[in-house]
Amino acid sequence: MESLNPTLIFGIIGAYFLVLMLVSYLTGRNADSKDFFIANRQSPWYLVAFGMIGASLSGVTFISIPGQVGAGGGNMAFSYMQMVFGYLVGYLVIATVLLPLYYKRNLISIYTYLEQRFGTNAYKTGAAYFLLSRTIGASFRLYLVAIVFQTVFTLVGITVPFWATVMVTILLIWIYTFQGGIKTIVWTDTLQTLFMLIAVVLTIFAIGDAMGRNVSELVTLVQQSDYSQLFFFEGGWSDPNNFFKQFISGALIAIVMTGLDQDMMQKNLSCRSLKEAQLNIFSFSIVLVFVNVLFLGLGALLYLYANSIGLTIPEKTDLLYPMLALEHLTPMAGIVFILGLIAAAYSSADSALTSLTTSFCVDFLGFEKEGNTIENKKQTRLLVHIGFSILLCAVIIIFNAVSNDSVINELFKMAGYTYGPILGLFAFGMLTDYKISNKWVIPVCLAAPILSYILNANDLFIGFKLGFLIILINGLLTFGGLFAISYIEEEEEELF
Repeated sequence: MESLNPTLIFGIIGAYFLVLMLVSYLTGRNADSKDFFIANRQSPWYLVAFGMIGASLSGVTFISIPGQVGAGGGNMAFSYMQMVFGYLVGYLVIATVLLPLYYKRNLISIYTYLEQRFGTNAYKTGAAYFLLSRTIGASFRLYLVAIVFQTVFTLVGITVPFWATVMVTILLIWIYTFQGGIKTIVWTDTLQTLFMLIAVVLTIFAIGDAMGRNVSELVTLVQQSDYSQLFFFEGGWSDPNNFFKQFISGALIAIVMTGLDQDMMQKNLSCRSLKEAQLNIFSFSIVLVFVNVLFLGLGALLYLYANSIGLTIPEKTDLLYPMLALEHLTPMAGIVFILGLIAAAYSSADSALTSLTTSFCVDFLGFEKEGNTIENKKQTRLLVHIGFSILLCAVIIIFNAVSNDSVINELFKMAGYTYGPILGLFAFGMLTDYKISNKWVIPVCLAAPILSYILNANDLFIGFKLGFLIILINGLLTFGGLFAISYIEEEEEELF
């Protein structure tokens, strides 16, 4: 393959970010806190729906879903779609149960519900778990993307310190989000989702050209391959591909990591009305099915192409897509891959930075309470935005200093444990009428993820691998703990 042209690469990347900054300027002029947090509830639902595709996938998913198809010798195939079908159930719950709750209470931060229902400790606990999980999750995703960027720099013969790559990565996000926040992100995420999908389609065409096949022949090739199996009913519950296990996990993941996540819900709360927000969720969920089929089809083609040229599949299958795009396909395919990766990574990371700023300002600094002037709010919001940018940089650099994949992966998995207490708190609030003892909320919500981790780590489920179902166990433990500290509030009798 011809070598990648550094000038062309950086020229295209520079033009890409100039477009984002132009959108930021046009949408962020005269933006106030309500524009930053919820776009003054004026976001077109169809833009939110399309932009959420990129935000839900992220840069990690951009390279890991295609790589997953052939993981374990190819036995994963299209099994991921079983989880995607579970997502549909979760999104139905979000649209019909959670969104009506959020809109009825006119929430900016969804964790404000916990204060209204239980009091300060539950509210701060839910928000703190979100801040922790989203900080680790966003840092992890950007860390992996920074590694890919470092690989690109090496391929084009440029030496850049890792910390410099990280700082530039975060700085670019900050520049186009600091002013308009969610009002800008609704538009930039739409563009970035479009670029990401174009990258996938063009990569498929590049593989077709390399193999001398048209699109119809590529579809037939995938269907006839060992990578096309969709449903897995025969394996037991210990099988990671088991349909029921993946389907249930998918529903839980959608409810917890979308419906109970400020990052994902903030865009939905920026729609003009509940009806439009629901229409957004239904449209997004349908489009997401086809997008995941596209990614998995690309994954199958990557493996088929690698086998056709006698390429040894990397031990870390996430590296297959970047390896082929940057080293074996045409230079244009490499550039398209880089742009797609940037689009996928930034559509997830920019909203994460904005949601972290929103949650901290609303949940911990009390932005919605009286007494703060507009100018003070703007200055404080700017400082918080800068603070979280610095924090993400620091965590990414620490990840790189650790240089231990197992440790970093464990940190990422532990971030997933933090959604369990949020699930338990919301479920207990919505399914019961009980009050809870304020002083015991924090101990219960700390104990549940620790107990979940111990149960999972010590294989106390007789060989059954929980996987994402650990969120359910975590949530149930939290629910049980809250029930143990609950009481029925007696109504005062009226005296005549």
